[in-house]
Amino acid sequence: MLSASQIREFVRDGFLRIEAAFPRDLAKECRSILWQDTGCDEGDPSTWKKPVIRLGNYGQEPFVRVANTPVLHNAFDQLVGPGRWLPRTSLGTFPIRFPSPDDPGDAGWHVDTSFPPEDGSPHDFLNWRVNVKSRGRALLMLFLFSDVEENDAPTRIRVSSHLDIARRLARAGESGLSLRELAVNVFAETSPRPEALAMGEAGTVYLCHPFLVHAAQPHRGTRPRFIAQPPLLPTEDLRLDRPNGAYSAVEQAIKIALETF
Repeated sequence: MLSASQIREFVRDGFLRIEAAFPRDLAKECRSILWQDTGCDEGDPSTWKKPVIRLGNYGQEPFVRVANTPVLHNAFDQLVGPGRWLPRTSLGTFPIRFPSPDDPGDAGWHVDTSFPPEDGSPHDFLNWRVNVKSRGRALLMLFLFSDVEENDAPTRIRVSSHLDIARRLARAGESGLSLRELAVNVFAETSPRPEALAMGEAGTVYLCHPFLVHAAQPHRGTRPRFIAQPPLLPTEDLRLDRPNGAYSAVEQAIKIALETF
């Protein structure tokens, strides 16, 4: 179970690192499956031609076990609320990052959007939207399937940036903002925030507020980095007006951001 201080940390910083959230041997089993699908030879770095290879959803039994450990289910209950989230039946997408001097082309600051536009192409990811009720996403999650150190392209996180984004989204109302609209100022309001790196051993999971600003980066290490970054899906939109005051940690963070705006 998460401690009260861990929950306060999540509300304040926008993310929480949970070590040994799933077993290392299970991470290794999943990596073996992923290596086969990369088309690369694990033992021959000359076959690692691209800085990043993206693999889709994986619903095989080891991946489902990774996503549904008791440690994670307890954390979901404490951060999102019992009955307010859906168990994962797969994991994905996997951005597999390889050591490379090349720009991966996807290292910009962003938030993960969660629902398609009413107008415009749903195939353009810049058109996808997010609103202050976080329609379609309860948490952003980072599952580490390999050991990730400073040079291994750890995800960059702007600490407490979820508070800044909550204030922008509140002004946009129910329709929210597209990623294109959110990125128009390159997330300038979050640039003063300190930066953290999502590092850890295989089996570590970062549970993040859905509004957290984060970014990829080039891989300067020697070992390919394997992570999954699925959403935790909600059973309902967030609510900022619960009569009984039973706000989740995700909702508490938004309420604090709006009260201090």
